[in-house]
Amino acid sequence: MRFVVVTGMSGGGKSTVLKMLEDAGYYCVDNLPLSLVEKFAELVTMPNSEVSKVALGLDVRSDQSFEDATRILTQLKNKGYAFEILFLETDEKTLIKRYKESRRVHPLAPKGRVEDGVQKERKVLENVRKSADYVIDTSHLLTRELKEELDRIFVANEEYNSLMVTVMSFGFKYGIPADADLVFDVRFLPNPYYIDQLKQKTGNDREVQDYVMSFPEAENFMEKLTDMIRFLIPNYVKEGKHSLVVAVGCTGGRHRSVTLANELYKRMKDQGTYGIKLYHRDVAL
Repeated sequence: MRFVVVTGMSGGGKSTVLKMLEDAGYYCVDNLPLSLVEKFAELVTMPNSEVSKVALGLDVRSDQSFEDATRILTQLKNKGYAFEILFLETDEKTLIKRYKESRRVHPLAPKGRVEDGVQKERKVLENVRKSADYVIDTSHLLTRELKEELDRIFVANEEYNSLMVTVMSFGFKYGIPADADLVFDVRFLPNPYYIDQLKQKTGNDREVQDYVMSFPEAENFMEKLTDMIRFLIPNYVKEGKHSLVVAVGCTGGRHRSVTLANELYKRMKDQGTYGIKLYHRDVAL
């Protein structure tokens, strides 16, 4: 029996995750009254139960205290029920945007500002986040990327360390990404922009990639950068970091940075138990 409790920030994607787990063969239940959680756990874990994989959604609601949910989960642990907690993290800016687009009110601020509800909820969920077995930051995840993470953890049963690495390309002329943890400037390489047949192409095109990587400095840089990131990741994991954004920048964010971000992603994607995704911020500008 695998029993997963799905929780996290309201607007973080809990309903989407439960649908994905249901498609993966999990028996999913959402919005169960807290008073029934222990009885539900008792029923699904009975020896003769036909259910082998269960996911239970728990979230903050205005009509019930999440402190009660935390207490109930603690009681289940003490009574010997085995379950895992998946916590869906999302940054405040993304949550506010999602609420405004959906025109829904926050459960902890039904008549107030969404910002106030988000801040209050983050404080309420602080303890359960610390005790979570898995933390997935959905702030910038595509649906496909979220599904890949869930499959890796709950279908393929791969080792997991709750770190999502984002390799991002950008253009300095449009500003350094505000969420970048590590920023690397590759403007020391020759710029394909000044070559007529490459100007209108990007680092996603083979011709540009071949040109940029033809310089020994590019390969040397990639070897040193890859080695450093591989060194840093387990140390970030050890310190409890859940998100790492590695930003590679050139002048316009279309040629050199895109090429090297693609190359870094290719070298890192099969190297560990962390999640990794690729994002080109300015390639279409």
